[in-house]
Amino acid sequence: MRVRRSGEHARVGFVELFFDLVFVFAITQVSHLLLAHLTPLGALEAAILLAAVWWVWIDTSWITNWLDPERGPVRLMLFGLMAAGLIMSTSLPEAFGDKGLVFACAFAAIQTGRSLFTLWAVRSSPVQKANFQRISAWALMGAVFWIGGGLAEGQARLAIWLIALALEFTAPAVAFFVPGLGRSNTTDWDVEGAHLAERVGLFVIICLGESIIITGATFAELAWTTPVVTAFASALVATIAMWWLFFSEAHEAASETFAHAADPGAIARRAYTYCPIIVVAGIVVTAVGDELALVHPLGHTAPATAAVLIGGPMLFLLGTSLSILAVWGKVAWPRVAGMAGLVVAACASPYLAPVVLTLLSTSILVLTATWESLARRKS
Repeated sequence: MRVRRSGEHARVGFVELFFDLVFVFAITQVSHLLLAHLTPLGALEAAILLAAVWWVWIDTSWITNWLDPERGPVRLMLFGLMAAGLIMSTSLPEAFGDKGLVFACAFAAIQTGRSLFTLWAVRSSPVQKANFQRISAWALMGAVFWIGGGLAEGQARLAIWLIALALEFTAPAVAFFVPGLGRSNTTDWDVEGAHLAERVGLFVIICLGESIIITGATFAELAWTTPVVTAFASALVATIAMWWLFFSEAHEAASETFAHAADPGAIARRAYTYCPIIVVAGIVVTAVGDELALVHPLGHTAPATAAVLIGGPMLFLLGTSLSILAVWGKVAWPRVAGMAGLVVAACASPYLAPVVLTLLSTSILVLTATWESLARRKS
């Protein structure tokens, strides 16, 4: 069931793309949830759910990096995860309400079921068998907290799910250490970098597509006045600029860096497991800001509106900057400068209408992408 032979690029299969369709819906659900509850508590709840959605997806992408998704048993496993993922996605709007237990059980079933399946699939490899014994132990421990949170209510659920999410994010960082079983070694993870880079790129495309869907659907329902058309154009250009910044030559070069790295698993853990969630959050928050600017382009900019109009691009630049640092160990100065520009824009936000603020944040993204592209051509 191994995906790749030594030196062979693992092509992303159609079944993996089919699996991703569930997450188009999930990302849309999270965006709508944040838009409907644009408060500090609402933002925290949306962040927890977005992180959970990302963790389900990236963990599955690691599995299809190792196992051949064209094999029957692996394909059936992915279909089962799709079914559970769809249940999880439909429960997202009420995850902190009446459907908390549904969400928790679906999430736990995905994480534990996938880990146990992979443990069976790699049973002939002593190294990978031990690796997935540890991973399964962490998944089972996390399931206790997810389901426990689903049974709780109110702030207790929030607190328990924060612990559960902390366990999910901590596990790879501590190499899935389990007393008596030891810890995994990233050099044994044998990751195929080009495949994982392509998978993460596809998830970013999903998020950018969701942003376009929200912007287009909102714009279609509004009167096409000059401020509305301006906000729409700004949102579209911002999405293009984010695509430009993410899918630059650096993204393509990352797979080459993986191919020649002494420990590709360690780089993949940093650059493709942790950093992209910040990028994804930036795209989702930017989409929410674009919708607010479309609906209310003129007048006073509320603090919540300013937070998403500036915070979305800020998170995106931060996430991509950390990814570059994780892969090459260098600082992306144009992106750092872009974040500094957004800080200045945030200071001016109380005096700017939403349409002006969105134009300003979009301009900063475009200038950042242009500066970086010109600098790369000169080097």
